[in-house]
Amino acid sequence: MSSLTWLITWGPRPPSIRQIGPWTLIGDIFDRRRPVFPAVDDQDRRAYDFKLLARIWGRFVGVILNPAGAVSAALRDPSGAREAVVWTAHGLTFVASDVPDALIRTVAADWRISVERISAAVRNPLALGAELLLDGPVALLPGEMRDLVTDETTTLWSPAAHIHRPDLIALTPSEAAAHLREAVDEAVDGLASAADVVAAEVSGGLDSSLVAAALHPRRPVRLWLNAFGPGPGADERRFVDRLSEHLDIEVTTFARHASPLTREELEAAPQRLRPSLAALDGAFDHEWAVRCADVGAQAVFTGKGGDGMLVQPATPEVFFDLWRLKGWRALASPDLVQLARLNERSVWTLLRDARRRAQADAAHPSLGLFAPLGAPSAPHPWLRDAAAWGPAKTVQVLSLLQGHGLHGPSRLTAAVDVFHPLLSQPVIEACLGLSTPQLTLGRRDRALARLAFQERLPPEILNRRSKGELTTFFGRMIADGLEDLRPWLLDGRLAALGVIDRAATEAILTRDALIRHGGYPDILVAALFEGWVRAWDQRLQA
Repeated sequence: MSSLTWLITWGPRPPSIRQIGPWTLIGDIFDRRRPVFPAVDDQDRRAYDFKLLARIWGRFVGVILNPAGAVSAALRDPSGAREAVVWTAHGLTFVASDVPDALIRTVAADWRISVERISAAVRNPLALGAELLLDGPVALLPGEMRDLVTDETTTLWSPAAHIHRPDLIALTPSEAAAHLREAVDEAVDGLASAADVVAAEVSGGLDSSLVAAALHPRRPVRLWLNAFGPGPGADERRFVDRLSEHLDIEVTTFARHASPLTREELEAAPQRLRPSLAALDGAFDHEWAVRCADVGAQAVFTGKGGDGMLVQPATPEVFFDLWRLKGWRALASPDLVQLARLNERSVWTLLRDARRRAQADAAHPSLGLFAPLGAPSAPHPWLRDAAAWGPAKTVQVLSLLQGHGLHGPSRLTAAVDVFHPLLSQPVIEACLGLSTPQLTLGRRDRALARLAFQERLPPEILNRRSKGELTTFFGRMIADGLEDLRPWLLDGRLAALGVIDRAATEAILTRDALIRHGGYPDILVAALFEGWVRAWDQRLQA
């Protein structure tokens, strides 16, 4: 790097650095196999930058250094796998994916926790993908670049530019399946090339099986690992056995125990620039980290994110999207009757609802844990055009926002890199470009993915209709941890700031109320945000 620029790194392995044109890219960078360039005027001063994000993909942050060697622009890759935050202090400009505590004490004197944004984010964690919960640093959205000289932000990539690509929605089912399969292979091959030794999670579900089938036998995998939970819904070993026989791989299994959500566990969760939704099960992270270390694995593959990107389940919203694309011609769809039967509705009910429905309801359901908002929060920038996409496609973009939380820090990411290929740019663009009726073949969840990998996976997994369920697992974590969880929330910072309703929370945090109402996601999110606020209170006060 230039004499005026320093690069500080930490983590399980050092990042690569690649120079492409004016950009210095830091992280994992791969060339696209079949780039599709955006329609941009070559006279546009950002034309090169727009085309750059069509030529490459990966998990990276980019900077431009001016002739004097100072940073003049910053860029975040479209997948959102790497955070990119910018701020200035003491005449210095910082571009970071994380900030160590020692640096915070020096450069974050004017940072403040935003109670207003916390109040909005606990209700809808998907909003975490936009602004930080801190006043001071500026976060880039995935696919954004920021000119640090003019303070101008340019959106180089967004989901809206890839939804319903004309060339993709014209594909036949077999052609669309081939396109999706190539995208998954490209994502898996690229990420596998970034680490010398890799492990892979095999849950027994379709998504992790797709990733496993793309890895094996084309890429060596040192460890295949399955964690099974208590109860039949969380124990998928019979499907894992069929996959291991079909692919001829050896899978190591271990029991996933529901450890109580104790104060020690809550305080140990890493709390960095954002509350990390990936840090909710520290015991699982620890088990994975130890097993990866035992075999020398530098990275682990998962199938997370596949539900949303590949579209699961096939709900009536699929027909609503078809109606938006074709109007009355949607009635000629050969799958309309089966989709109606699957959802226990008549064809005419689907038609009526499609004509009435404008967009998906993205509201986050609540048990009443959270205090009323003074004003409704603004929608995520990626959802401003949602009314034009149809509800099922909107839900798909919401799932992409949710997927950003999976890239967050955890005790596992501190030990190894965690790769989510189904949330990488090649797969994201393929799934956004295809219509939801194509992805479900009009009648079944992830039907196109099943067709794409029908020659690589056993029938038991291709035809599986059930899905692994960990609700009971997390419910037990909460119930067994109530002794610590109640004072953690009732006497915590969120209650003091008025973010949560203390009386409602006290009524909910009992075993009887948990049995009657559930509401585990709200409780887990509140507990996680409480830890984040406490950690940042201490950092900023120091």
